[in-house]
Amino acid sequence: MAKISVVKKNNGGTIAQNKRARHDYFIEEKFEAGLSLQGWEVKSLRAGRMTLSESYVTFKNGEAYLFGAQIQPLLSASTHVVPEATRTRKLLLSRRELDKLLGAVNQKGYSCVPLACYWKGPLAKLEIALVKGKQLHDKRATEKDRDWQRDKARIFHK
Repeated sequence: MAKISVVKKNNGGTIAQNKRARHDYFIEEKFEAGLSLQGWEVKSLRAGRMTLSESYVTFKNGEAYLFGAQIQPLLSASTHVVPEATRTRKLLLSRRELDKLLGAVNQKGYSCVPLACYWKGPLAKLEIALVKGKQLHDKRATEKDRDWQRDKARIFHK
């Protein structure tokens, strides 16, 4: 009798990452936020069609919003839905987290950027961070340290 192999589709893990943010900013503190999405957006996220490269978090009326993130609609989207790829999406955070982020962004000169979008069970979550901008010499020093760590690991593993 032939053995039947079951292939499970792995929808877990990372949907999109913002690698540019890790290069351009010092990450001070990370937060996990939920996303308020429409049905077609969830389907597109399951297909991995999201980019966070030029996105950032804005605050309006005591609420946090994701601005500039693109979720490309699927071709099989419904005809009665008009998909907007770069609409502003509300972030779901607790009041304490919102107050902490708002205070830091308004007073201390921090910014708030998304780092990654991922699945946590059936829910789509967004990892956002409180960041400070790097200057050119900071970026060079970070790159130099990373190269040294890679060379050191290569030498010790031989």
